Amino acid sequence: MKYTLLTEQEMEETKGGGAVTLVTVMTVLCASIIAVVVYRLFMSSKGSATVPGGWKFTWN
Repeated sequence: MKYTLLTEQEMEETKGGGAVTLVTVMTVLCASIIAVVVYRLFMSSKGSATVPGGWKFTWN
């Protein structure tokens, strides 16, 4: 891989922050999915859930 130095103008045109934006969007998306799952889990009158590791929950 060959590296080249950027000129002053190229350095001024370079914009950062794409990774921070992506992480923010993914964090909000994960938090909203977890919130919906927890809401539906606790507001249902009866049901069951199985999580990895063989744990099973049932409520009536």
